[in-house]
Amino acid sequence: MADSLLELLSPHLQTPLSNDATTSQYLNRLSTLSLQNLQTTEPQSLAQSSHSTLLSLQALSNRSHRAFITSADNLSTLRSSIPQLTQEAQELRDAVPKLDEAAVGFSTKYSKITDNAALERRKKAMQLTRNVDRLSDILELPSLLSAAVSAASANSGAGAASTTYSSALDLYAHIKRLQTLYPDSALIRDVASQAEDAMKEMTTNLIAGLRGQNIRLAAGMRTVGWLRRVAPDLEILRSEGLSGTEEGALGAIFLICRLAHLVSTLEALDPLRELADQETQRRTNSKDSLGSWSGGQQTDRYLKRYIEIFREQSFAIVSLYKNIFAAEQSESGTASMGLRKSDSNVKSHDPLQNRPSALATFPMHLVQLLTETMRTYLPNVRDKSSRESLLTQLLYCAASLGRLGGDFGMILTELNGEGEMEYEWEEVMRKHRALAGRLEQLTSRVPVH
Repeated sequence: MADSLLELLSPHLQTPLSNDATTSQYLNRLSTLSLQNLQTTEPQSLAQSSHSTLLSLQALSNRSHRAFITSADNLSTLRSSIPQLTQEAQELRDAVPKLDEAAVGFSTKYSKITDNAALERRKKAMQLTRNVDRLSDILELPSLLSAAVSAASANSGAGAASTTYSSALDLYAHIKRLQTLYPDSALIRDVASQAEDAMKEMTTNLIAGLRGQNIRLAAGMRTVGWLRRVAPDLEILRSEGLSGTEEGALGAIFLICRLAHLVSTLEALDPLRELADQETQRRTNSKDSLGSWSGGQQTDRYLKRYIEIFREQSFAIVSLYKNIFAAEQSESGTASMGLRKSDSNVKSHDPLQNRPSALATFPMHLVQLLTETMRTYLPNVRDKSSRESLLTQLLYCAASLGRLGGDFGMILTELNGEGEMEYEWEEVMRKHRALAGRLEQLTSRVPVH
């Protein structure tokens, strides 16, 4: 039907219609319309569609006229551009073999020349380009190490700090390995120098950690182990046999840090100590110190608290030291006995060469702190029961430290005063031993299951 209508309409149209799908669809639609619709509604519909299409074309022209102009210009030059592109591609293809021959000739000519500065610079630049990622990773090592050390010092948890310190030590070991592999590299030397600064900061943080409050055995052993890895120079004296101390300098550092913590803890009693100093001044200014003075209550409070802290902290310090360094001392002591025997025939005996360990003199220093305090403030206490309580507390402190080899009970006899202030040490010791004997009897009667 559409083909027949197309044949009938073609002679009456100025522009012949193409037999496409759109034309066929519209002719088929015309065949379904009545004569009245063809005369009335269809012209109006076509006019409305034509007007809508015209408006759309105008809007599109207004909106995209530049793109149309550019497309038209490019289309006009397309016929000349394609042959020109083909010609240039052919010229490039013909020039590639010549370029390859020139490159091969250049390489053959200058490959055996070693003193050409331009070639050396070119080789270094090419090598730097190939290894830029590796160099970037190496340059980031000091910043990563510093960040790890700072994060470990900021973390309060033992697990997080342990993991971060381990990562920092691994980074430092990697940097030292690079320094061993490339000793002549200025870049590696600079990176190693920055790493040394970070390790000094880490050493400072670890030593400060030994001064922490209520340090435990696991934390102390872990910190000392890290110090051995970070600062191996502290053990050079021991390894070379220049000192008789088996723990090296770490033992002395540990004791110094814990002593600093003990002193700072005792300094927290300064308000009580100031009251005791006031009582000392009033007793000294009294005309008859043995007769008219009857105070000492504030001094008694200060001394009781002082002895309590001293007993707890001194026992903890010596106990931690023995648990951390005892195994090393036993192993290195047996190994060094044979070395000293073999060297005794060669080297002359030097009494200043083998010094005692730090722990051998440390309890005496602690006792000196205690006895100086007691000698200064004990005369203020005039009440006999208070004096006996303090002396008994001192004996318990001496016995507590004596379990670790630091009994100083006999040294306390030097604290005797004069006249009525002379303390009855025999009576106090007798009571103390009697109480200890009864406790021993009670414990011996407990049945063992």
